[in-house]
Amino acid sequence: MSAIPAADKPVVADDRDAEGARRAASVIVLRDGADGAPEVLLLRRAERDDDMRSGVWVFPGGVLDAEDEALAARCDGDNEASANERLGLDAGALAYTVAALRECFEEVGLLYATAGDVDAAARERALVRRGEDFVALCERHHLRLDAGALAYHSHWLTPPGMPKRFDTRFFVARAPQGQAAVVDAGEALESAWLTPAQALEKARGLKLLPVTRETLKDLARFSSVADCLADAHARRHPPRMMPRLGRDATGKVRPVLPGEWAYAEIGRLDPVGLGNVCFELPPLQPVRLSDRVTRVTCSNGSVMTGPGTNTYLVRSPGSQEVTVIDPGPLDDHTDGHLQAVLAAAAPGKIVRIVVTHTHKDHSPAAQRLAALTDAPLIGRVADHPEWQDTAFHPRQTPVDGERMVLGPNATLRAVVTPGHASNHVCWLLEEEGLLFTGDHVMQGSTVVINPPDGDMAAYLASLERLLSIDGLQWFAPGHGFLMAEPQTEVRRLVLHRLAREAKVAAALQAAGSGTPEALVPAVYGDVPSSRHAIAARSLTAHLIKLEQDGRVARQAGVWHWRQEAGT
Repeated sequence: MSAIPAADKPVVADDRDAEGARRAASVIVLRDGADGAPEVLLLRRAERDDDMRSGVWVFPGGVLDAEDEALAARCDGDNEASANERLGLDAGALAYTVAALRECFEEVGLLYATAGDVDAAARERALVRRGEDFVALCERHHLRLDAGALAYHSHWLTPPGMPKRFDTRFFVARAPQGQAAVVDAGEALESAWLTPAQALEKARGLKLLPVTRETLKDLARFSSVADCLADAHARRHPPRMMPRLGRDATGKVRPVLPGEWAYAEIGRLDPVGLGNVCFELPPLQPVRLSDRVTRVTCSNGSVMTGPGTNTYLVRSPGSQEVTVIDPGPLDDHTDGHLQAVLAAAAPGKIVRIVVTHTHKDHSPAAQRLAALTDAPLIGRVADHPEWQDTAFHPRQTPVDGERMVLGPNATLRAVVTPGHASNHVCWLLEEEGLLFTGDHVMQGSTVVINPPDGDMAAYLASLERLLSIDGLQWFAPGHGFLMAEPQTEVRRLVLHRLAREAKVAAALQAAGSGTPEALVPAVYGDVPSSRHAIAARSLTAHLIKLEQDGRVARQAGVWHWRQEAGT
């Protein structure tokens, strides 16, 4: 593996995940600070033994009441149809807006209204806190609620497995002019106006829920309240974000957010929220991914290999015959890793050893495992020896589409995918739609394409091939966790590579000529300089592809933009 960091896409919840969750709404109240930067209103919740939000700093909000739908007729600036469209609901969306307005008044005394006696209503706020009908208060003081003041921001769902779950819509609004926020001293003990950056400061030590922390990070992007509101108004159907409970290597459980590497795998292995799936990849620990697949991660984690190379054990359910994919490197940890692989296979027997490609973090341990098990080696030999495990000599060389029947209910199919390496082969577990991708697709990073064995044009063509695989459901990468939505990931990778190619072309055109090393800062400015030497390899692969396309030329190690290629 050779990797350049890339963002992993978030995965979101579907409608079935919300069963049993209470509908809730919250309003993110903003004001312009002294230096113009937005400040957000935060409340510290009361300390209660039975409340998972005890003592945390939150935005004003709470669960929907039956009266909220009745107040929809008192709203100005929005209507049921437009609210339903904005929130992506068939009905009842305006009740979320009303609930956010009502809770803001009850908890901090801020009343968003277009008409009526706001001052008189504010003096009677204590009556509402003691249980008086908010509808009656609005009628008595002829209030019209300002639904138009709120812009829809985000949608979060409490993880499965939590004792209380909330399906919450978040809105953002500018603080009403001339009103002061005063906590109710019941639900909340104190309040504070802070910039998002101040609220996130570790030294301040605010206890924050994951949703609050992530929302503050989002708000920190904006230089004014107006910019924040404009961004929120432009959003349509923001995806519902649902953390999932996971544990670390010591057993400590915490919410894992969409976008974290382990998120999709946790959803697959623990859909009910037991919190028993690890969000780390500790080496030598077997992880049962299904009745057919177990993963053991090597102890070779590094900048180049991420958390380490994954070795997969595949079998037909109930079978004692085990196929091993990518035994890993040959280093000081090899013996321990192979013993962990043998233990994970027990009481079964390893009957074949498959490698996706022969880079030195994937295949060298195959020879030693073969000596321990007498299992044959299956794989392909690279066209160029540089960076390769030249000691690898397979007994069987798979061809594209070749099927290996592991048992009654397990079949591996070879998908030849040159690009990262000339001999790269992915393997599809047909019964699960699970593709073992080696380094063709990795999690959280893009692979380095290192000529001469690496070929950018071949790599892009191999990525496109994956889109034609029927029933493809999951990626099992050589580094990282299981990845859902493989077609989306492939399209993202293709777009990423083409965007990088465009930057290469633009940089060379601007310079007229240059070496890969000279072009790296302009093309890979988003990559730490410590990895620019690695990035230069992929940049060279892009230049070779552009040369094949007739857009650039090279002479004596220097690349030149071809003027006749145009723009």
